[in-house]
Order: sequence, then C-alpha cells, then structure tokens
Amino acid sequence: MSLTETGAVVSVITALAILAGLAGVVVPGLPALPLCWGGVLVWTLFGGAGSGRWLVLAAATLVAVGGTVVKYAWPGRNLKRAGVPTSSLLAGAVLGLVGFFVIPVVGLVIGFIGGIFAMERLRLGETRLAWPATKRAVAAAGLSMLVEFLSGLVIGAIWVAGLVLA
Repeated sequence: MSLTETGAVVSVITALAILAGLAGVVVPGLPALPLCWGGVLVWTLFGGAGSGRWLVLAAATLVAVGGTVVKYAWPGRNLKRAGVPTSSLLAGAVLGLVGFFVIPVVGLVIGFIGGIFAMERLRLGETRLAWPATKRAVAAAGLSMLVEFLSGLVIGAIWVAGLVLA
C-alpha cells in the first residue's frame, strides 16, 4: 500500500471514529470524546509526516479535556444549587441503561426520567415536589450532552482544518 493510500485509510478511520464519538453522546457504552480524540491521535501518528498534525492533536486534546471538565462541572453545579442528590442521578442512569435494552433508544430517556422521578418521589415524599427536581436533573443531563456533542464537533472541525491544511 502506498503512502497516499495509507493516509487515505487513516483519514477514513479517523472520520469514522469521530462520527462514532458523536453518536456516543446518546449511545450508552460509546465514550464520545475519547473516540473523537482517539481518531485524531491515530491520524497524527499514522497519517503521514508533518508537524502540523501535532498541533491539531494538541488542540483536540485541549478541547477534549476542557469539554470533559465542563461536561461534569457546569451541570453538576446547577444540580447542587437545585438540591438534586447524586443518588437520584445514579438511579436515573441505571434505569436509563436498563430501559435502553428493554425499549431500544427510547427506553434510555424513559428509564432516566423515571429513575430520577422515582428517587425524588421517595426522597421528597410528594409528587408535586419530585417533578420540578426531575425537570432540573433532565435539563442538567441535556446540558451535559450538549457540551459533549459540541466538544466532539469542535474536535471534528479542528481535524478537518488540519486535514485541509496539512
């Protein structure tokens, strides 16, 4: 295989890794940002020569690390302010995972919301108090997913810019 063909194969593998990472934002078991970053790492190491590739990897690393920190810190801070405990989020995550396999894709959302609502209902003792806490937790999870997805998109855009410029 020639160097040009190898570079093309590595670029396709990188693109697939980034796409899989973006899908990993909503699919349990696929680590979104590590897949996006890993694709850029493979492209940097095996895609050919050029110091520009290392700059692309450095930028992708900054975005991946920053996105991961923000993904947990920002929604977590909002949940602490709202008084939603970690146990409710954990129950939502577990039931969301179970729901994903019982009712593919849609079960993830149903299980997550149901788990949080059930835990908040048990904790607070009243349905009227549990629902606002559930809405806040779902909004925080959505914010976390949005941050992760946007970080993955930025990593993809950095890679495409590096691909064009390298």
